Amino acid sequence: MTGPDFSKSELIPAIAQDDETGDVLMLAYMNQEAYEETLRSGRVCYYSRSRQKLWRKGEESGNVQELKSIYFDCDADTLLVKVNQIGGAACHEGYRSCFFRRIDPATNQIETVGDRVFNPADVYKK
Repeated sequence: MTGPDFSKSELIPAIAQDDETGDVLMLAYMNQEAYEETLRSGRVCYYSRSRQKLWRKGEESGNVQELKSIYFDCDADTLLVKVNQIGGAACHEGYRSCFFRRIDPATNQIETVGDRVFNPADVYKK
């Protein structure tokens, strides 16, 4: 085994985790090109399914992810990418983590946890 197996699927899930705190920041996908660029550059690169192209994390927002380490699971079809989140927010909605909504299992109520680090309207002017 030499690393993740892209022969099973062109895109494999990549979980980004803060290397220092252990916080789960986001889930995205990598193809082999994104994986190789990440290893080569030391900055995390994903594959955007909606845009159908490589997505260099932070290329628009400045909130880049510096690669600290990378793991793959026992089936070689999922990645865990430990990062230094530069800029404070991994989420395109301006939160530190994409997992900023919590569901209370007892009441099924949804609450927002955490504070916005930036206003998306100011960052993604389209």
